[in-house]
Amino acid sequence: MGGPIEEGYPEDGEGPPRKVTIDPYSISQTPILNREFAKFAIETGYLTDAERRGTSFVFHLLLSPREKINVRNIAQETPWWYLVEGAYWMKPEGPDSSICNRGNHPVTHISWNDALAYADWAGGALPTEAQWEFAARGGRQSLRYPWGNDLEPGGVHMCNVWQGRFPGLNTAADGFVGTSPAGSYPPNAFGLHDIVGNVWEWCRDDFSSDYHAVTKGHEPFFANGSNWKSQRGGSFLCHESYCSRYRTAARHANSADASASNTGFRIVKEKK
Repeated sequence: MGGPIEEGYPEDGEGPPRKVTIDPYSISQTPILNREFAKFAIETGYLTDAERRGTSFVFHLLLSPREKINVRNIAQETPWWYLVEGAYWMKPEGPDSSICNRGNHPVTHISWNDALAYADWAGGALPTEAQWEFAARGGRQSLRYPWGNDLEPGGVHMCNVWQGRFPGLNTAADGFVGTSPAGSYPPNAFGLHDIVGNVWEWCRDDFSSDYHAVTKGHEPFFANGSNWKSQRGGSFLCHESYCSRYRTAARHANSADASASNTGFRIVKEKK
């Protein structure tokens, strides 16, 4: 696992590549979908961090003009993120939006805490970074993407990422400005959909830029009690000019209670 250090971001600690071993497990074929999370929320009455907080971050191009007018807080360092009151998984673009007809889209505005609660309810766990990367590679080694080294082989879109000029112009050449329905693109060799692009996926590990140096070779896992958790796979907002973290070796981090319109997850279960 891991990739060439010069290809990624030094602060992310993507490499160097190394050999690791992991025990058998199963993993969700797609990110957890709106309809799946809805069942969990209905059965348990669970409220996400975004619901309890009353706000979540929404990418500016996804907001209606009315919602934009109402926004009072914009991230200073990343002004394309608007902190929207009333945005959460059922209202992904704020109070005037809904997930109607989006039951087969990945659930969004999910924090690490929320993902962990769902995984516990489902009898599973969040994947470790090693489990996630092994699944993403689909049995193939040393490739930049799950399907090969070209992002768009033969001009074919293989995942939901940004086209155009970030952050103001998205041509949606791949068919989507926001999330895409699960299965909109070819699966990898393990039959997994949307393993890169579409939504960021939480991993179980605490984040460390020294991950490859400090974790063992068998079942690598990093935990130090940090509030910063690992994310993998990139999202529909990733673009080579700003964030090319849709590569299989790429890593990122966010706080455990963070939520946004491009954060989701999938789960794993042990196989005896």
